[in-house]
Amino acid sequence: MKKTILATTALASALALAGCNTPGERAAGGAVLGAGAGALLGAAVSGGRPGATLAGAAIGGTAGALVGAGTAPARGCAQYGYDYYGNYVCVAYY
Repeated sequence: MKKTILATTALASALALAGCNTPGERAAGGAVLGAGAGALLGAAVSGGRPGATLAGAAIGGTAGALVGAGTAPARGCAQYGYDYYGNYVCVAYY
């Protein structure tokens, strides 16, 4: 029962912190969520063996970082203007 409560608390904490990610921090947030989910899945599949739990955390963390970095929204230019030297540049992003 204690393991279930601990795992649930860890997952809830990771999900709560994931909402604080800015686009530049998506890879780190994805790694945290992926490592947590991978550790839980590895522990569940192996019956709690530490090797499988660590392997699941490593694989999940790597996959989460890759997915998090790959899903960052593209920044486009919302407004163009001129800089001090007369160059046509983007002055506002969305």
